[in-house]
Amino acid sequence: MGVSTDFSTFCSNLSVDNSATISSRYHTITTRLNLDFWATDSDTLHSLYVGSYGRDSAIRGVSDIDIIFELPNSLYHKYDAYTGNGQSALLQSVRASILQTYPSTDIGADGQVVAVSFQSMTFEVVPAFINKDGSSFTYPDANAGGQWRLTNPRPEIQAINDMNLACNHNLKRLCRMARAWKNQHDAPMGGLLIDTFAHNFIRSWQYSDKSYTYYDWMMRDFFSYISQQDTTQQYWLAVGSNQRINRKGLFEYKAKSAFNTAKEAIALQLDASTSTYDSRRKWRQIFGTTYPS
Repeated sequence: MGVSTDFSTFCSNLSVDNSATISSRYHTITTRLNLDFWATDSDTLHSLYVGSYGRDSAIRGVSDIDIIFELPNSLYHKYDAYTGNGQSALLQSVRASILQTYPSTDIGADGQVVAVSFQSMTFEVVPAFINKDGSSFTYPDANAGGQWRLTNPRPEIQAINDMNLACNHNLKRLCRMARAWKNQHDAPMGGLLIDTFAHNFIRSWQYSDKSYTYYDWMMRDFFSYISQQDTTQQYWLAVGSNQRINRKGLFEYKAKSAFNTAKEAIALQLDASTSTYDSRRKWRQIFGTTYPS
């Protein structure tokens, strides 16, 4: 087995393996909300996967599934007219709807989402109103007395999809491998920041049209790229939407460590006197046990 086979196996190991369960619950929740807010039993209308699962960059073990559910605009005016925290009242209304289908499930409605907590995953449902641009959404935030916020996930999803096609499907695999590193080393980065960095890196990487044989170089160069971010920078602009992504902590030092380990792994691969297992151990230091041994 060589680099190409190892990274191909690694990417396969990262694939989400419970898509059928996610899909079933997604459609069930969507049907319930459509019945109560749109008087239709559709299991697809008005609902959208967002977050890492929506961008198709989630990995095996994903536990948070993000959904935006579009509500009739008349409800915005109803809850906006409340004298005290109409946003909280709206979240409670959506929670009450989902409870009809899942009466024994832990369902919370705090902050900005209705969280439907199953044993192995949580669906975070964001009730929202489509804006006049036909793309972005206004959604409730019940914190600090209540306010309305803006999100625009569709162009983020589209930008990831377009670049993934333009670079021989390497972008989404890069996003997933970066998540494995982030999880293994608890790097303080959210999924949208990872995907944004991956998108911005690969669009100018000289081997973006290659495949698994170049993935050792791709990961080395990607870790170098994120390790060189300005540690004083407090936010970045999200791919596609240009919305702000705030810094969660210093990730640059952990990326620098991964870069150095990747260089060692590549050197071991090129050294005829060493075993391939020596190189694999270095990659497993970066990614964890999902990388082949």
